[in-house]
Amino acid sequence: MLEPVAAEFLRSATQLPPDALARVVDDALARWRNGGRDASRALKASGSQQHALDNALGSMLRPRAEELQAFRQGLLSRVSSTTSIATRAVLNRRTATEEQYRVLTEPFGAEGVQIPRQDQ
Repeated sequence: MLEPVAAEFLRSATQLPPDALARVVDDALARWRNGGRDASRALKASGSQQHALDNALGSMLRPRAEELQAFRQGLLSRVSSTTSIATRAVLNRRTATEEQYRVLTEPFGAEGVQIPRQDQ
């Protein structure tokens, strides 16, 4: 089970409309080359956290699969990956550097998702 703060971030992120999710994916991809890859590698989830995250993410995105694929081919997969990485950052927010946390979560914040404070 995900901690409440991470679960709320995940719920909010996966409820964004397709156009907003496409912008998140595009922004995250642009940041990938400028710190995103290194931040993602540094912020791993435990096995049980990753399992809970994968299950929750799948149950939230599965009902939206057709909608997301109709908006943009491959969007479902990219949203899944981008959201998983950002949620891992939320799970590790207390140990992440400010830069790691910012680069991974800011694309969602730009679309109105509430980003938990790192000391929360």
